[in-house]
Amino acid sequence: MPDVSSPSTVSVAIVGNPNCGKSTLFNMLVGVRQRVANYPGVTVEKKTGVTECGARQVELIDLPGLYSLRPRSLDEQVAVDVLVGRKGLAAPVDAIICVVDACNLQRHLYLVSQVLELGLPVVLAVNMIDVAQRSGVRIDVEGLSQRLGIPVVATQANRGVGVDRLREALGRALSRPAPEPCGLLPPPLEDEVSQLEALLGASGSAGERRGVRRFLARRMLFDIEGDQGRAEQGEVAAAVQAARRRLAEQGMRLPSIEVEARYRWARRLLDGVWAKAAASGPSLSDRIDRVLTHRVWGTVAFVLVMLVVFQAVFSWAEPLMTAIDQAVAWTGGLVDRRMADGALKSLLIHGVLGGVGGVLVFLPQILILFGFIAVLEDCGYMARAAYLMDKFMVRVGLSGKSFIPMLCSFACAIPGIMAARVIEDDRDRLTTILVIPLLTCSARLPVYALLIAAFIPPRRYLGGLVNLQGLTLAALYALGIAAAVIAALVFKRTLLRGRTPPFVLELPTYQWPSLRNIVYRMVERGLVFVRCAGTIILAVSILVWAGLYFPHNAETIEAPFRAREEALRERLAQSAEGSAQRAALEAELGQMEARIAAAYQRQSLLGRAARFIQPVFKPLGWDWRIGSAVIASFPAREVVVATLGVVFNVGQQLDPEGDEDLTRLSAQLHAARWEFTGRPLFTIPVAVSLMVFYALCAQCVATLAVIRRETNSWRWPLFTFGYMTALAYVGALVAYQTGTWIARW
Repeated sequence: MPDVSSPSTVSVAIVGNPNCGKSTLFNMLVGVRQRVANYPGVTVEKKTGVTECGARQVELIDLPGLYSLRPRSLDEQVAVDVLVGRKGLAAPVDAIICVVDACNLQRHLYLVSQVLELGLPVVLAVNMIDVAQRSGVRIDVEGLSQRLGIPVVATQANRGVGVDRLREALGRALSRPAPEPCGLLPPPLEDEVSQLEALLGASGSAGERRGVRRFLARRMLFDIEGDQGRAEQGEVAAAVQAARRRLAEQGMRLPSIEVEARYRWARRLLDGVWAKAAASGPSLSDRIDRVLTHRVWGTVAFVLVMLVVFQAVFSWAEPLMTAIDQAVAWTGGLVDRRMADGALKSLLIHGVLGGVGGVLVFLPQILILFGFIAVLEDCGYMARAAYLMDKFMVRVGLSGKSFIPMLCSFACAIPGIMAARVIEDDRDRLTTILVIPLLTCSARLPVYALLIAAFIPPRRYLGGLVNLQGLTLAALYALGIAAAVIAALVFKRTLLRGRTPPFVLELPTYQWPSLRNIVYRMVERGLVFVRCAGTIILAVSILVWAGLYFPHNAETIEAPFRAREEALRERLAQSAEGSAQRAALEAELGQMEARIAAAYQRQSLLGRAARFIQPVFKPLGWDWRIGSAVIASFPAREVVVATLGVVFNVGQQLDPEGDEDLTRLSAQLHAARWEFTGRPLFTIPVAVSLMVFYALCAQCVATLAVIRRETNSWRWPLFTFGYMTALAYVGALVAYQTGTWIARW
């Protein structure tokens, strides 16, 4: 029992069923004073925050949603471990706030009955009270509090109603002992639990708190499949088996008798304190669901909603992304003008600023996407969308909750991977994360635009309605989708084998989303993205810069060009402003600078590595220059366009949207020849091979960094990079060899 006179912070857990408004209430209680991390050794997110309760400071822990304290997923197991104070995961909590849906109170009281048995102070928050009142539900909050023996507060979390009263009730609960829960189970069962509890106390294997010992005794007795992972051996195991035999002889079926007893208790408890007026017809929520969950009209509505989200992530984010990109470029220009040439200047411009800009440019998409996700979740539509797509996703081996993150990944894999947190099943969530990078994101478009425009002929079919270039782009998108579907099927049948769990989802009542909660969610996810992904991509960008810059032997590289460069600069100084001669001299000087940059790159560590492994690239139709561009584009695949411009002597930074630049680079690619043979380097099979490689490879360090954060391990990002690189290599090999064979015929 916490000492109220102590200045130390007390720890309070918030628990509740999914979709009961638990996280919304948490946000209202702690505001921006919250932290997000992962529990030690597991992939489950830990969200904590601080609030004041009278004169005391309270640390709140927002636990994953769960239906009961009999865990069936990693999220639920972690929640139970925190509540019972499992060592190594979290410090024991001092009290619990249990959040329930006022409209579904009887069903949610099942979890409440289990929480009360832990022997901790409990406050019950009856949430969505406004929705319940509109539905004709009447709740006697004071009467419910008297029957339970704990404080009960009516709340409307999305508007902050009742939050202050909840803090006051928590203060009262912390200042007095927790009430003894009444026995819910038949006397024979309670007797067996008491015997097991005494045995656990004597063995010292179940902690010191009596409520925890009694909870574990119940779980050992009821969990026939051993869900708690306890060792089935020794005196305790023998006592459990003996107790089960005695109960079976009395006709008591385990564990169904527990379910019946808890729901019977909930019905008795609510008799006279909870009532719902007889409905005169279908409710508004039911009428909306007739459309939104309909097989045809629901699908049409879903497509329209997703089109709005999809377009918003692209179009709404574009001005902000452009502004961030311009700000980074302006800062780089400022550094360029103020600093002398050298390694430090190159590091700041290409390593530090380039790495930070490469991360921050995705931030608007992250914010917009999670803003929409927050709106759809708060209003109750996200649950309907997952239900609607479940049948299709089951055929792939996943559940309906995997569909939304995968759809979001067509804008960017990073927010899609982060959105996979809505998936409770650990195997489904991990499978979804592993296949999301295969879906074509917007970062691949510059590569496709360059190579399709340069090498795919603009042939038209069906009277000009369809052209070959558009079909090629569509085929690349289809390739990513097909690869993701096949990979999901393979993973669910091998590495992540397991029966797809039944898709059980409580459809929440529709309600207006809270602007305050939406802003909290957007800010929270944005900070997590910048803090976690940004640091890693910055470090890798600096490493790649070092590989491209060093050894940077100016005497060796620039000596063959120095005399010609000096002559050009002298003629340039003597030429008239705006003259044709000056323009020609500037173009020639730019081309010479590009050749110098290419020479530096050839002699760089990265260039040497690419020439060393050229035999690996050769079966794909690539030489060392294409290979070095592929290696250099590891931090972000769209970098390959600018890298190709440097390698193939295009004298300026390339804008994938600039027709003139693309035309110049296309001409250079067409003119490129194999060293020592003089045959064309780029052909249609080579271009297709390169596009297939980029369609399937994992050339995005930010994506791998987010996978590492979401899985809390380097094993899965390394596995993702490995399997996708192998898949990309095989796909590029087949594309080139098949294309070359067809061209010969």
